Amino acid sequence: MKLTTMAWVLIGAAGLLGAGCSRASHHVYTTIPDADPAVQLKRFVSDKEAQSNTATNETIPEFAAFFTAARTGDWPAVSNAFLAFRNHAGQYEHSGQTDNRLRGTRWEAVKEVWGAFDAFGEGSPKYAAAFGRDIANSIPDGSIYFGGTDPGRFVVTAMCRSQVAGDPFYVLTQNALADSSYLDYIRNMYGDRLHLPTADDTSRCFEEYTADLKQRADKHQLRAGEDYHLDDQGKVQVQGQVAVMEINALIAKTIVDRNPGHEFYLEESFPLDWMYPCLEPHGLIFKLNPQPLSSLSDEVVSADHEYWSKYLQPMIGGWLTDETPVEDVAAFVGKTSGRRDLSSFSGDPVFIQDLYMRRSFSKLRSSIAGVYAWRTGHATGADKNRMAREADFAYRQSWALCPDSPEAIFRYVTFLMQQKRIADAVLVAQTAADVPSMQGRDGAQVRALLEQLKQYQKKN
Repeated sequence: MKLTTMAWVLIGAAGLLGAGCSRASHHVYTTIPDADPAVQLKRFVSDKEAQSNTATNETIPEFAAFFTAARTGDWPAVSNAFLAFRNHAGQYEHSGQTDNRLRGTRWEAVKEVWGAFDAFGEGSPKYAAAFGRDIANSIPDGSIYFGGTDPGRFVVTAMCRSQVAGDPFYVLTQNALADSSYLDYIRNMYGDRLHLPTADDTSRCFEEYTADLKQRADKHQLRAGEDYHLDDQGKVQVQGQVAVMEINALIAKTIVDRNPGHEFYLEESFPLDWMYPCLEPHGLIFKLNPQPLSSLSDEVVSADHEYWSKYLQPMIGGWLTDETPVEDVAAFVGKTSGRRDLSSFSGDPVFIQDLYMRRSFSKLRSSIAGVYAWRTGHATGADKNRMAREADFAYRQSWALCPDSPEAIFRYVTFLMQQKRIADAVLVAQTAADVPSMQGRDGAQVRALLEQLKQYQKKN
């Protein structure tokens, strides 16, 4: 049974979180329970405003009002201003007239402030702060960090002492490396300290990808979601998220290869093939090694297992262990998210009601599960079984964290089908489909998945 196309399209769609929706009156700084993250967020806004004001690209008067709202912590004003900008920004689909001034350093500074505020405004400030703080504190000084999802990029950026100075580490995103405007931006910040790709490097990566794409197209070996066409001169024109991320992956590899004096860390948004053998769990995120690892050591795996078990206990309770069957996870999902019954819930009620941060943390755990699942498919004997056990454990945690996360559902179901555990796959999909918040496009796709699984189960 092939679930690949639907699963990876959803995983890609889930990579960028945050809709920038307006909310009722909500001032961010006063809602953050700990003083240090609030102070740091204020410092970050000041740094970004100063960076914007010293940029050489054309001034946009509305930016001043945006930063005034950010300085006062006014989340609705920040969100509404950004929504107005986005309706004219070339990088987004919109119905308004494109404003070509919405690019370059000023625009990147605005996006980064909005991204941080979005997490603190849409999610629980307590858990948004923990998300950014715990990732930032895990990264050694002088490292290069690739942020992936919106909170994985923007909240971590905000929790750095100074993103502009690369203090304590350098923050990039793998999602925008094919964007020449973004490359100009990071070169302006870090170009005197890091070896960053040039325009020629980007062109070379594009040509490398399109040449490979044409060869695979001739052999009918295109990946799910890859889309391209030939222009009037017969040149390949790629489009869509999958193709763009493949080019981003090649550019990211260039950065890793050219900066051997730095360690690399990654928060995954979209699975990038070349990275999988190089990734090892590191707290909430990954360490990205420059060379492939033949296997993950027992020490690394045990540390990851213990870290996440302890980390999740105050969030959802300590009930999920190695021995917890899928049926018990489904029962937890049905009770807490299906019937919204917290009568015996031993975790934090604030967290269980926070969809934004539940999905953010679930994304982190499903990414680590994905690496274990990849190694399951590339290992033999005892190591294959060891990786399968860890993948299953991490997927169960990811799904318990956010039962209506399309990524958690599809990745886990795909893994269960690969393990020939059809009944468990049906149970996960059925339970997820019954969660009231599983609405709209996500809900329709999960219900379609469930029908696929049931038909497959009847035939087998």
